[in-house]
Amino acid sequence: MSDAPTPTLPALPVTFRPGRTRAVLLTIGTVMFAVITAVTLMLERLNTGERISFILIGALFLAVLVMLSRPKVVADDSGVTVVNITRTRRLAWAEILQVNLRPGDPWVFLDLSDGTSMPALGIQPGIAKEQAIRDARALRALADSRGTGPDAG
Repeated sequence: MSDAPTPTLPALPVTFRPGRTRAVLLTIGTVMFAVITAVTLMLERLNTGERISFILIGALFLAVLVMLSRPKVVADDSGVTVVNITRTRRLAWAEILQVNLRPGDPWVFLDLSDGTSMPALGIQPGIAKEQAIRDARALRALADSRGTGPDAG
């Protein structure tokens, strides 16, 4: 990522999320729920309890895929909100020392001022590698200009 020119800073607030991955997960979840429900309702041998249990399993499957589609990174004037699958964390710009997306990484990692590293699943190169690289560069430029990075004022 370091060989590319510095990107222009995006207007704030800005939301980074894996759009294609999200679309695939939500589409598959919705279609599978509809198919399970339709098949359940067409099967005449099932009693009401069995029908309800099949529909609940379809709803559970959809709920899991909705949770997997949650990740995003929202940057605004005061900092960054990282929404991962089950957790949300708010970070001030000064807490973010570095934004990393190395070759082979499944998503962006944020090096924090407390010495830890935090995954930010909202930027992941899975289906849309080029978009993830652009998003990571934009977030890195924002962190560098607003936080404690090399370009911070």
